[in-house]
Amino acid sequence: MSQVLLVAYESRPDAVELAGVTKQELNSLGIETEIAVIGEATLKPQLTPESIVVSLGGDGTFLRAARFAHSATATVMGVNLGRVGFLVPAQPSEIVSQVTSCRAGAVLVEDRLVLDVRLSDGTHDIAINEVVVERSQAGHMVRLRTFIGGDEFLTYSADGVLVATPTGSTGYNFSAGGPVMATNLTNMVMTPIAPHFTVDRSIVVSGSTEISMSVLDRPGLVVADGMRLGSIEPGEDLTICSHGTPIRVALPQNSKFGERLRHSLREGHA
Repeated sequence: MSQVLLVAYESRPDAVELAGVTKQELNSLGIETEIAVIGEATLKPQLTPESIVVSLGGDGTFLRAARFAHSATATVMGVNLGRVGFLVPAQPSEIVSQVTSCRAGAVLVEDRLVLDVRLSDGTHDIAINEVVVERSQAGHMVRLRTFIGGDEFLTYSADGVLVATPTGSTGYNFSAGGPVMATNLTNMVMTPIAPHFTVDRSIVVSGSTEISMSVLDRPGLVVADGMRLGSIEPGEDLTICSHGTPIRVALPQNSKFGERLRHSLREGHA
């Protein structure tokens, strides 16, 4: 069981190289460290709740690393390589000091809401950022009937409808016109994507609320954190609620939400 897991995509040789150097530095300090290189192979790292998962790359790498961490209730830490990213505030030069500080309990650790996603066919997964039900055919909208807490809400004809966490509120949700939420909130936001002749505003609900959607005439594709989860056919539905286990995110002690958000939005990489 590794104490530290360094995660990098094989398509990022700079990240893989940094992982190798960092592993040597941490091992020299007596910290057992392993590397997970994301490629075509399926990875199932052996982690414990005491493990620290370090993402080396951008926001996409962070989401994969966060999934590893969540499965073991471990802590995830994002290290930014090359550009401003809202989810990855630490810098490469800070990896060793941030890891040692995290092990000593000297960093900020936020418990963040995770989405629990269920399809009618039994498919079950999580989402760190957002779940999207989108059109399955180019040139055609998807018609989605939505329910909040079991009560029927609105029926949308749109390119899609998404439900985002506070962590994911600065991503697709923000691009679709949704609000930004502080990452320590336990709310969810539902935002329509290019709706046609209907309300185009988002709705924010408590994390204890269940959101469900059903398609009316054409199938809808279900995408969680950018990865296709499945599809729903007319008569089937999708249910979203908060997962019982949050994701634990380590942040530099001097990390400030407003500053991170300002820099991310300014650079267009939130």
